[in-house]
Amino acid sequence: MKVKELMERVGMTETGRAIAYIKDGLEEMNMLAETHIASERVHISKNKRFYDFPDDMIKVVDVRVKNHSNSKDEYRSIPRMISPPPTEDADGV
Repeated sequence: MKVKELMERVGMTETGRAIAYIKDGLEEMNMLAETHIASERVHISKNKRFYDFPDDMIKVVDVRVKNHSNSKDEYRSIPRMISPPPTEDADGV
């Protein structure tokens, strides 16, 4: 279906707004269905706390680290925190 056909069906006359709604809808469907998943590897560095994420990233699905809670050189998922940490950060962030 073309944008013009969709605009006729919903009774919309503004092309820019229609395209914006279509893009928003596609992005929401992508968030729910988790299609187009890409894997990104980031090597951690000593004394570095914050890392940059790609600009086109929508959602972090999983974070895995090597040797986390094991000694077999396996990658394991880090559990997600639901509430704030019980102790405050030294840098106040």
